[in-house]
Amino acid sequence: MMVEPDMLNRDVDALLRDFDNQLYISIESIKELVVAYRNKGLWGNVWHSEEDMVRDIMNSNISIISLKPEHLLTYAKMEINTMQGHKDPSDHIIIAQAITEKVPLISSDTRFEFYRKQGLDFIFNKK
Repeated sequence: MMVEPDMLNRDVDALLRDFDNQLYISIESIKELVVAYRNKGLWGNVWHSEEDMVRDIMNSNISIISLKPEHLLTYAKMEINTMQGHKDPSDHIIIAQAITEKVPLISSDTRFEFYRKQGLDFIFNKK
């Protein structure tokens, strides 16, 4: 959203630009962004450091969802999408947070569709 807005489809872009909507990001997503910045140098043309990136997120209108015990309870009872090889524990934490907090989750990952039957409000961003 912040550095690759052209990767958003029209409907998702409209949702994100609607100031009546409250936007959230998982603390786990921020961790993943820091790892991507460090390991792959992603977004080095936008931010001078990982700290700058995190500060920009913290200073935006996006609320950060911290990890809470109730998220871990949801995570512990989730059925994992093994049929499609979805083994990413960070994704599972993010999904558990969205289910627990009852907030829609936007992703371009088709494997997230599997978690709808467990209560995930999933919005697919077709690139």
